[in-house]
Amino acid sequence: MMTDGIMSKAATMEIPINSNGDTGTLPEDDSLEQDLQQVMVSGPNLNETSIVSGGYGGTGEGIIPTSSIKGPGICYNPSILRRHILPQGQGSSMHQSHSSSAVTAEEASRGVAVEKLDIVKKWGINTYKCTKQMISERFGRGLRTVDLELEAQIDVLRDTKRKYENILRLARALTNHFYSMVQTQRALGDTFADLSQKSPELQDEFGYNAETQKLLCKNGETLLGAINFFVASINTLANKTMEDTLMTVKLYENARLEFDAYRADLEELNMGPRDAVTLSRIDTAQQQFQIHKEKYERLRSDVTIKLKFLEENKVKVMHKQLLLFHNAISAYFAGNQQQLEQTLKQFNIKLKPPGADKPSWLEEQ
Repeated sequence: MMTDGIMSKAATMEIPINSNGDTGTLPEDDSLEQDLQQVMVSGPNLNETSIVSGGYGGTGEGIIPTSSIKGPGICYNPSILRRHILPQGQGSSMHQSHSSSAVTAEEASRGVAVEKLDIVKKWGINTYKCTKQMISERFGRGLRTVDLELEAQIDVLRDTKRKYENILRLARALTNHFYSMVQTQRALGDTFADLSQKSPELQDEFGYNAETQKLLCKNGETLLGAINFFVASINTLANKTMEDTLMTVKLYENARLEFDAYRADLEELNMGPRDAVTLSRIDTAQQQFQIHKEKYERLRSDVTIKLKFLEENKVKVMHKQLLLFHNAISAYFAGNQQQLEQTLKQFNIKLKPPGADKPSWLEEQ
């Protein structure tokens, strides 16, 4: 029969397998698929067949009719089979993508580690050279680059800063003592005013003294405003402006030390033998020397400019503050209340009203 021939053809056909486990495409595949579809569609019905339980060559007693078996027929749909089979190379591409991403992350982490190690290595070499140069200078064996004019200006700046810090310390002490005296005068004036009410026979005398102490207290608060302004200006000049310039000076001194260290290293290499390895080291040392030379010269220029502007700013600020301090002190101890108030207006100093520093009732709650 035709069906037997097709089945025997399907059973005896060889299906080639490639290296990925997928079936190869042969010209006979399409014809075989069409034959199988024809068998499934137009072949014998399972309800008309028999099941032989006794094997080949058995008697008819082992034949069980299948007409009594009810169930759906078997349908073959090749599109479903194709849908569930992975395309060729899909599994391998997924594996390659995972492996490539893992390799990329590993290379990135390795690059960061190498970069950090290189930074630590450069820092160690630079620290060693600078320490060696510092010890050589301290024991008088190494040469030191000196700018006599600039070094003198830096020494003057450091000495000026120390003196201004001393002025600041004394001015703050004066402020504290004078504040205590003003508070004492206020308390004394309140006591005189209270006794003036309770001592009729000395009412006028206590009243005069109470008015005097209140006037002194008011003038003292005005003078305190002037002194506080003086203290704030000196503090800004000494601890901010001068300190900023000295920070640049420290950077300049570090750059000078590095410059001398790499200069000494280059001179030492030039005095040695001239083989291939030494020439390569000389080229590297020459590049490092040039880099630190440019850094040293740039910071030296920055320090020179800052010292010039600092001197001009210091003269302007101190001229104003010393004039304020002198006029305020003179007017206070001369008892000239009008001149004292005029001095504060001249320098745009605004006094805080009494109790302005105290927290409000809501803030205390």
